[in-house]
Amino acid sequence: MIEGKSLRSDLHHLDRALQALQRALLGAANGGATDWMAPLPRLIAEVDEYLDDEEAPALAVERDLHAQAERLMGPLPPSDLAFRARYDALRAASPAVATAHAALLHVMAELPSHPLPCPLGTTR
Repeated sequence: MIEGKSLRSDLHHLDRALQALQRALLGAANGGATDWMAPLPRLIAEVDEYLDDEEAPALAVERDLHAQAERLMGPLPPSDLAFRARYDALRAASPAVATAHAALLHVMAELPSHPLPCPLGTTR
């Protein structure tokens, strides 16, 4: 969690970073096909859904959304290989996408992540 902030505030930061990234990707696509980007607006919609909920989001929700973002854009192994390949290509080709990606990584670094699983037969 970002120091001194609530889970809802963390999700707002994530939402803004994801939306900025989406705008950068759309700009870099230069009017080309964007159907491959569908996983990103779905993730943004999921974050927005939790932000619109009257109840405070749980830490598990924030961790799950963080993991989803990392599986989509990295560094976790990709949840969608086609998305990741095109995303990585645009990130390498577009300074705006690279900048938005860096900003997203900064936000994600401040979010709680899933605890790493313990190897079988061990405890923490």
